[in-house]
Parts: sequence; C-alpha cells; structure tokens
Amino acid sequence: MVDVVDATGRLGASSVGAVCAALTRCLAEFGAAGELRVRVVDDAEMSALHLERSSVPGPTDVLTFDLSDGDGLDCDVTVCLDEAARRASGDVAPELVLYALHGALHCLGFDDRSNEDAARMHAEEDRLLEAAGLGRVFAEGQARADNAEADR
Repeated sequence: MVDVVDATGRLGASSVGAVCAALTRCLAEFGAAGELRVRVVDDAEMSALHLERSSVPGPTDVLTFDLSDGDGLDCDVTVCLDEAARRASGDVAPELVLYALHGALHCLGFDDRSNEDAARMHAEEDRLLEAAGLGRVFAEGQARADNAEADR
C-alpha cells in the first residue's frame, strides 16, 4: 500500500495520484509488500526535519524513516517539493517518485554510501522507474543526494 500526502497544498490531486500510482507500480515490480507513506513538504519543513534528524542545516531531497521490524516494508518518507522543482526539468511528479523510491529502497536493504553500492542502487532505481513507465529520471553523473547520511 502506498499513501501520498501533499502537506504543501501545491502539488494538485492529479500529481498526487500520479506519484502514488507510479510508486505502487515500482514496488510491485520489486516484489515489495507492506506500506510506504510519503509526505510532500516545502523547504521550510524539510529544513527543520533535516536539522532535527540529521543535524544538517538546510533542505534535502528525501528523508527516510524505516519503521519495519524486519518483516516487509513499513516506511515513512518525506520528500521536498521545492527541491524537486529545482532539479526537475519539467513535471515534478517523476522527481518526487524518484526521491520516494530512493527512500523505500533504503528500507529494502539498499545503500549508497560507497560508489559500488550507489551504482547498484541507482541501477535498481532506473530499472523500477522504467518498469513503471517513467524512464530514467536520474540524470547520469548527477549527484543523487547532497549527504547520503541525510537519507536515514
């Protein structure tokens, strides 16, 4: 089950639905069972959370909160609409899907702290995004997250 909440009120119902549907397809393709809850926030809320949870000032693209007890996916992900707007080449929905999928993959055992792990994780993101009909959202060579530790 995937639930997407737009706390900014700026995303629009059709974009919320598109993000939810794409994430549902990605997780089904992966074979993940469980729950993914996505909260879309603005820079101010993301900055406050980033500082509180990671002691890093300023916004980031995604923060992940793994609530599972080891049995299936139970994940809260907070994604930043303003960051997505800065990075997206057009529609922000695919960028938000990328951020939320990145967080979910962390909860499913992926990591991106080493170059090898990051390459494996990004390849899986590409595979799942392509299977969901979005294509590759992440541009080759682009830095995925400013601080890998901020994802957790």
